[in-house]
Amino acid sequence: MKIRSLLFFCLSSLFIFSCSQQEIKFKPSTLEQFRPSYHFSPAKGWMNDPNGLVYIDGEYHLFFQYNPDSTVWGPMHWGHAVSKDLLNWEELPIALFPDSLGTIFSGSAVYDAENSSELGTKNNPPLVAIFTYHNAIQEKAGAVDFQTQGIAYSVDKGKTWSKYDANPVLLNPGIRDFRDPKVTQITKANGINAWLMTLAVKDRIQFYESPNLKDWALLGEFGQGVGAHGGVWECPDLIPMKAPDGSQKWVLLVSMNPGGPQKGSATQYFIGEFKEGLFAPDDTMIRWLDYGPDNYAGVTWANLPTDQDRNLWIGWMSNWDYAKVVPTKTWRSATTLPREISLFDVDGTLLLKSTPARELENLRKATYSISKNESLLPSSAVEILADVTSDEVFSLMLSNELGEELTVSKEMGLVTVDRRKAGKINFNRDFAAAHSAPMSWKAESIRIFLDASSIEVFVNDGELVLTSILFPSSPWKKVTLNQGLDALQIMDLQ
Repeated sequence: MKIRSLLFFCLSSLFIFSCSQQEIKFKPSTLEQFRPSYHFSPAKGWMNDPNGLVYIDGEYHLFFQYNPDSTVWGPMHWGHAVSKDLLNWEELPIALFPDSLGTIFSGSAVYDAENSSELGTKNNPPLVAIFTYHNAIQEKAGAVDFQTQGIAYSVDKGKTWSKYDANPVLLNPGIRDFRDPKVTQITKANGINAWLMTLAVKDRIQFYESPNLKDWALLGEFGQGVGAHGGVWECPDLIPMKAPDGSQKWVLLVSMNPGGPQKGSATQYFIGEFKEGLFAPDDTMIRWLDYGPDNYAGVTWANLPTDQDRNLWIGWMSNWDYAKVVPTKTWRSATTLPREISLFDVDGTLLLKSTPARELENLRKATYSISKNESLLPSSAVEILADVTSDEVFSLMLSNELGEELTVSKEMGLVTVDRRKAGKINFNRDFAAAHSAPMSWKAESIRIFLDASSIEVFVNDGELVLTSILFPSSPWKKVTLNQGLDALQIMDLQ
C-alpha cells in the first residue's frame, strides 16, 4: 500500500484537514489515566479472554472472562457487551454466573438457526453458549476431571441466559486441562449439518461432533509434538479460509501460555486440511498470529452475514506474565482492535494476515498530512500511516515532554517495538523490553494505532503485527520519523 499525496480541505465540522504541524493542538482525554478511548474495557473489575463472539440482528456480542469483584483474576463469570459498529460498546449485565458445577471459563456461542438443540422454537431459534465449567472445590480436593463443558441458551437475542438443566454436556475423561470449546457448524460430506467443537486438551487439540449441541462424540485430535509447546494449549479456533489461489484451507489458532516468542502468552497458528475430524498441517513450522507480547486468546465471531465475507477476530490485550499487576486502578485489561484475518502468499508459503477491521476508518475525526520528519499529535488516540521508503531500515519514535519514548523500527530483517523507556515499567521485571519479529519480505507501509495504554503496529496492513500495552506517565505528544519513512498521515481518533 502506498500513501498518495492528497489535496485536503475542510468538508465539515467532523473532518478537519491540515498540512501544517502548527495547527495541530493536543486534546487531553477526559478519561481516567490509561483508560482506552476506542478499545473495549470493562467499567470496573478484571477482564481476560473474549468469549462467545456472535452476531445477531445487527449487533456484535462480546462476552468475556470477568471478575466483577476485583481487579485481579478470580471466580470467572461471563461479562457481556454489545456494539452495532465494533467501535462503540455498551456494557450489559453479567450473562453467566458461577453455579454448583463451577465457575464459567472460556467458550463460544452460536446461533442455532435450525433449533437442533430444541432449546428454542422453530420460529424463535436460540443462541447457545458453550463454555467450560471449572470446579475449584474438586481441583483443591486433588481431582483431575474438574473441568467439563456446559451450555446455556438465550431466546431473546442474547439479553438473558438460562443454563441447560442437564449440564454438563461433555464430561472430562480424566485430563487436567480440558477447556475452551470453540463451536461452529459444518456441512458434512453427506450434506447434513453438524456442530464441530474444537477443544484445548493439555498439549493438543481435540475435535468433537454433535447433531444437537448436547450429545458429543470425539472425532480426532491434533498437536502432540507439533508446533510450540512451551506451555498449556488454550482457546483454539478452527476456521475455513480461501487461499489467494481460491483453494480451500483450514486455519487452526492455538493460544499458549507460557512459551510465546516474547515470553508469556501468545497465539500460534497452523494452516492445512481438515477432513472427518482430522487436521493435517501443510508443514510444522512455528508461526505466530501476533509477534507483540500483548495479544492472547483471540477467537472469531460466529454467524456473520454472508455479505461481510470476512473472518472477524478479537483478542485479549495483555500477557499473563504481568496482567495482574499493570498500573490501572478500577479495571484491568482491554481487548485488541477487531481484525479481519485472511491468508496471503510469500514466495509460495501461506501466512496469516491480520488487518484492522474496515469499520475503524469511521473513527477518524480529523486527518493531517505531514511533510516534515516531526509532528505533534492531536490526542492520545491516533492512527498513523507512513510509507516505507527503504528496503533495509526504518525508524519512528513517539515521545512526550517527560523524555519518555517508544520506538518502532526495522533493521537486519527484524521489526521491533521498544518500550524500555515508554513510561511506567517497574511493576514487572520483564515488562521493559524491545520485542522483535522476523520479516524477510518487503515492508511497504506501516499503520499504527495508538490509544492511552497501547500500540498496535501493522506492517503492510497486517502482514506482520506487533501489539504492546504501555503506560506513559504523560500521553505521547510527538512523532518523529528518523529514517526510511515518508508521506506521514496522522488521524485523530478521539
